[in-house]
Amino acid sequence: MANNTVVLVGCGNMGFAMLQGWLSSGKLQPSDVTVVEPADTLRERATKLGVKALPDSTGITGSPQLIIIAVKPQVIQDILPAYKNYASASAFLSVAAGTPVALFEKILGAQAAIIRCMPNTPAAIGKGMMVTFANSNVQADVMRFTEELLETSGQVAQVKDENLMDAVTAISGSGPAYVFHFIECLTQAGITAGLPQDIAAMLAMQTVYGAGALAAASTDTPSQLRINVTSPNGTTAAALEVLMGDNRLQNLVSEAVEAARNRSVELGKS
Repeated sequence: MANNTVVLVGCGNMGFAMLQGWLSSGKLQPSDVTVVEPADTLRERATKLGVKALPDSTGITGSPQLIIIAVKPQVIQDILPAYKNYASASAFLSVAAGTPVALFEKILGAQAAIIRCMPNTPAAIGKGMMVTFANSNVQADVMRFTEELLETSGQVAQVKDENLMDAVTAISGSGPAYVFHFIECLTQAGITAGLPQDIAAMLAMQTVYGAGALAAASTDTPSQLRINVTSPNGTTAAALEVLMGDNRLQNLVSEAVEAARNRSVELGKS
């Protein structure tokens, strides 16, 4: 596009990871990006990547194509009014969890182009899952440009109903923590079975990593991959009888996801 000027508001862990992805992929040049970050150390870290970094919005020049809000949800209402004068020319992308589009429209105006994104922590290494919802004011070319930027951090999907973002939060937003806990549990089970702690940790970590990579690379479904590794009356079958008996694990995961979704709904109303 002719104008790829991006303003990144907030350059903490997620913002900085996104910035690194844009620059390392070549999607953006350092001259395309202005960072707004009040914290000196975070601002200096961004400057080392060659981008212009400011302590506040007053030094922004021109009309950015996209203003990315990557600050904590609780400070959105404090920082957003400073960008209202850009709402007629710039689109806004928010990666603030649990913050509805309606809040941005209330502060920036009903005609503002708003894209809401739910990323997850693996985005920091380019393996994330980013899900977006856009209001009707977002133009198709802006949406394409935004998705190209997000793709530098992992996979991108879009939902048409903003209410589904609560389910997205419960699956991919919070999901890495579920997997990390499974690694913890598998490690502890290995220790209980007699393995040294470092070996148990390595086996658990690499097994989860490898299984995920195989599932992503294979043309078989996860169900078929499970069947492939399960010999009748073998060791895997014995373990799966415990996990799958009475849909034990399925019910537990469903209960956990529902708890996360309900909490996401509550936070969106607060």
